Amino acid sequence: MDFTYTDEQDEFRAVVRSFLAALSAEADVRRVMASDSGIDEQLWLSMAQQLGLQGVSVPEEYGGAGMGIVELGIAAEELGGALACVPFFSTSVLATHALLLSTDDKSKQRWLPQIVDGTCIATVAVAPGSGDWDLAVTGVTATDSGGWRLSGRKTFVVDGHRADLILVAARTDDGIGLFAVERDAPGFSAEAQPTMDQTRRFATIELHDVPAEPIELDAGTLLPRLRDIALTVLAAEQIGGAQRCLDMAVDYAKTRLQFGRPIGSFQAIKHKCADILMLIESGRAASGYALWCAQDEPGSLPLAASMAKATCSEAYFRAAADNIQIHGGIGFTWEHPAHLYFKRAKSSELWLGDPVMQRERISQLLDLKT
Repeated sequence: MDFTYTDEQDEFRAVVRSFLAALSAEADVRRVMASDSGIDEQLWLSMAQQLGLQGVSVPEEYGGAGMGIVELGIAAEELGGALACVPFFSTSVLATHALLLSTDDKSKQRWLPQIVDGTCIATVAVAPGSGDWDLAVTGVTATDSGGWRLSGRKTFVVDGHRADLILVAARTDDGIGLFAVERDAPGFSAEAQPTMDQTRRFATIELHDVPAEPIELDAGTLLPRLRDIALTVLAAEQIGGAQRCLDMAVDYAKTRLQFGRPIGSFQAIKHKCADILMLIESGRAASGYALWCAQDEPGSLPLAASMAKATCSEAYFRAAADNIQIHGGIGFTWEHPAHLYFKRAKSSELWLGDPVMQRERISQLLDLKT
């Protein structure tokens, strides 16, 4: 078991970081997040054409790079650090792995090449009322009357307002199925939800007798596995944002003078930065282990994924909040980038289950008695 990155993985990280520094600077993020879609379409296509990021974990037979979930986590970490306004999580994490986990080869051959080349934005719709992926209630029913039809409502569908393909979890007579719906299907509508974090958009989708193609009629195993992959990659993304907050705070502490000295020389600031570093390193270790489990030891993934999400959520929120404190007065202005990270940290903490929910799941997985 080796959690160190290879030279190739380090080079991959450096290339992604350099690419985002050039094309997703703060000015770019603010411009895109103020737009109607909240998605940088040009950056999305450039990611596909120049780096092939959309196909990082897609097998070569579908046009992907044929790498693994560890590399997917590296890409997510760098994208999280840049707050890039692209549908990477919805498309390359959720939808891509929903297709890969399914047994529907026809759907894989149809959709994965379009995802890889950047021409298809896709997402997965599971939750009917909150962002925690409670599979007990789907909010959508599927009926088969010479063709599958879906009716119901989903909320907190990431990038659902722009997605070309929506993979919808729906209740059938036999359980939970996963169905493909195209955005121009009759009876389908999507509306962006107002959210605190404008760098990542969520939507409410309505389905009124919408025609759909079955991807997996027995998705009772697929969806929990997909949730664990999502938790794992989201944790990696959170570490990227947390590290950027720490870097921002340390750089400011080195240059901001008080009483003729850099504020970084004061014990209170030193301790605050050290505490953030410890939280980030703990989160990085948990995230790395979860990524390794997702790739090489799936039986250990449920526990590792929840541990990573809980640890990284707390590390990111603490780093983002303390970054504002270290910056002082300027950090409290809405125009400062510290607030962009604070909003992303809070929304990511709650999405797919907050630390309290993750620890409850951990206790259930470990069969802890109270």
